[in-house]
Parts: sequence; structure tokens; C-alpha cells
Amino acid sequence: MRVAIIVLGLLALLGAVCACSCSESPAPTTSNITPVYSYNVVNTYPHDRSAFTQGLVFEGGVLYEGTGLNGRSTLRRVELETGEVLQIHELPAQFFGEGVTVYGNDIIQLTWQSHVGFVYDRDSFELLQEFNYSTQGWGITHDGERLIMSDGTATLYFLDPETFEEIGRVGVYDNDGSVNRLNELEYVQGEIYANVWQTNCIARIDPQTGQVVGWIELKGLLTPEDRGEPVDVLNGIAYDAENARLFVTGKLWPKLFEIELISAG
Repeated sequence: MRVAIIVLGLLALLGAVCACSCSESPAPTTSNITPVYSYNVVNTYPHDRSAFTQGLVFEGGVLYEGTGLNGRSTLRRVELETGEVLQIHELPAQFFGEGVTVYGNDIIQLTWQSHVGFVYDRDSFELLQEFNYSTQGWGITHDGERLIMSDGTATLYFLDPETFEEIGRVGVYDNDGSVNRLNELEYVQGEIYANVWQTNCIARIDPQTGQVVGWIELKGLLTPEDRGEPVDVLNGIAYDAENARLFVTGKLWPKLFEIELISAG
């Protein structure tokens, strides 16, 4: 997501990718009372490996994806099965695109350091509105009533979906303290799922308290062959609520995975 990520992508080409797990530094640690989930891969789908994935949503049978980097940031409608980009909107070059969410008939997209968000018509991708926020923009999702936004810290912000004013916030923590670098978000069955930047971890967060109620460890999704070209960090969570399917991918990844969670205990 940042300049440092580009460096990480180059290191990946040399086989020096950070492979932190949910139990080793600099990833957050957990005690034995916090469940840690592993995964089975149910399906694997093509993913545009030029897409610097910042946001991912599944709605109405298709994926909506937000990508980043100045001069390369986009909003996309993507066919799940083929990875084909069905529709695309390119952001002006000064904007570094970040998280996206679908709220009603609108798509909402954040930008990183510009303090500007965009509201688009879901069907046409026509720009309807801009709004501002004081923090950086990283991830965004919603619970049906409130927008939920991350800024790379341990804080999640709740926004009014009509005015985009902050109406609440919560600090995220586990048994070892604050959980920082919260990135891409997805609301899944009453919990907030959050990628933790530069790790293979997804935190499952109670939105009322901010407590991490579970960790998902996703190390090993990509094969050595997948890393034959530069890849970057895990980032991108989408949930098909109608069919209870969970999808994950990463920045510059050649694949998108449908996974099922397995409890470690």
C-alpha cells in the first residue's frame, strides 16, 4: 500500500518475502484463549496480477475491486470465475486508491493520504459525490447501518453513510494489547474481518468492543510458482452472504481463493 510495499514486492522476487505468522513478530501475538483458524481452499480463481488490490467486495454475483498506486488506481467490476475485468473506472493520477464497499446502490472508495473519498453509482460507475475525512484512508466496509473505516492504526471509525461524519470509534485489541496496521475490511456475520498489513493474518473483531475474537492464519496460499513474478502482501477480503462464501487475495497476486475456515482446536 505504501512505498515500502513496492520494496517488499521486489524482495518477493528474490524469495525474501516477509512470512510472518499470527504468532511471531512483527505480527500480533495471541494467547491460547483466542481461537486461531487455518483454512481449506475450496476454489481457486484467476486474478489480475497487475492489480494492486486495496479493496474487495462480492455483491450481486460479481466482485468489485479497488486498486491502488498513483497513476494506476482503479475501481473495477470483475467476473469471479474468469478474473475478467468487466468494467473499470480510472482514478485521477494524484489519488492512491484504497478500500471499497457497496452500500445500497452506491460504491464508496477511499484514497490513502488525500483525505478524499468517492461515491459512485453502482451500475454506471458515475461519480456522484466526494467527501472528506481527517485520517488516512485504508479499508472500508459497513454493517448495514454504519460505514466502518480503518486508517492503518488500531482504531476503527464508524461513519454516517449519508453525511460521512464520524459517529463513533473503537480501539482494536487482543490479549497482548492494541492491534495496529488494520487494513482491508469486510463485515462477516456480525464480525469485522481485517487484514493486518504486512502479515498473513486476518483479525476477527467484535465491532461493539474492538476485541479480537479470533485470528485467521493464511500462510501458504501462494505456491513458489505463483511467486515467479513479484507479488505483494495479503490484502483483500470479500464475503458472499447469500452463499456463505469467503474470498481472499493479495496485491499483485495471480489468484483469488475461496476458503473455508478450520478451527485449530
